[in-house]
Amino acid sequence: MTDTDSKSSPALTVAVLGTGIMGAAMARNLARSGHAVRVWNRTRAKAEPLAAETGVQVSGTPADAVRDADVVLTMLYDGAAVREVVREAAPALRRGAAWVQSTTAGVDAIGELGSLAGELGLVFFDAPVLGTRQPAEAGQLLVLAAGPSEHRADVAPVFDAVGARTVWTGEDGSEGSATRLKLVANSWVLAATSATGEVLALAQALGVDPQSFFDAIAGGPLDMGYLRAKAGLILDGGLTPASFAVSTAAKDARLIVEAGERHGVRLDVAAASAERFRRAAEQGHGDEDMAAAYFASFAEK
Repeated sequence: MTDTDSKSSPALTVAVLGTGIMGAAMARNLARSGHAVRVWNRTRAKAEPLAAETGVQVSGTPADAVRDADVVLTMLYDGAAVREVVREAAPALRRGAAWVQSTTAGVDAIGELGSLAGELGLVFFDAPVLGTRQPAEAGQLLVLAAGPSEHRADVAPVFDAVGARTVWTGEDGSEGSATRLKLVANSWVLAATSATGEVLALAQALGVDPQSFFDAIAGGPLDMGYLRAKAGLILDGGLTPASFAVSTAAKDARLIVEAGERHGVRLDVAAASAERFRRAAEQGHGDEDMAAAYFASFAEK
């Protein structure tokens, strides 16, 4: 694994497919870095605000977005959505273009998408990112990337625009080494989020002031900035707009559980988190910040 921090930025034509929380922020930062950016989103109205950004063009179809693009960046819901959209865009893709696949798609899906890239003559990069809304908007994501060394310079300007740092994990994107690292990192993030919600729910049930808990652990090894940040969202009613939505967290938790099962590892905490996120989404919190899994501790009213 290697770590690079290059800031060279030759202008590119970049197509961004998917303009949710992360994709929209990445598109903005690409445009601000001087790249020609075309975007597409299944619900066009969610992409329209980007039209006000210099250099950002909203396209009506995936094919329109990718036509003559040097780099295609996918940031969609899951692997199935990526496969569907890229196949729809296929007639307009330029052979030899780079495909930066940043959707958290799961290990099996990445192999399938890598095969699709080979079929379409694209240079494939497995490139999920670590970070939520605020670092995405600031261009401070951590990019985890796997792909051929001889083509890394082609995508370096893209990674530099959206991230503070790029960590290279392998030469073959279809092997999913970057995605595997992302799932490991997400397993910790989702477990910590679920634990935060349960701590606050238990405190409420037992009549304990949450601040007394924070005072008890302050400055010690159990104290965490992440714990305090997510707890603050719950206590202060700051769950919208989401930094990372409950529904997306539920999907990622399922991918983590599936990856463990396929490799002979039982992940009880991840499975419980997946259930909590699913239940919170069913209670109407799907579009809120993933800290809203807190509400899964209580019976739906």
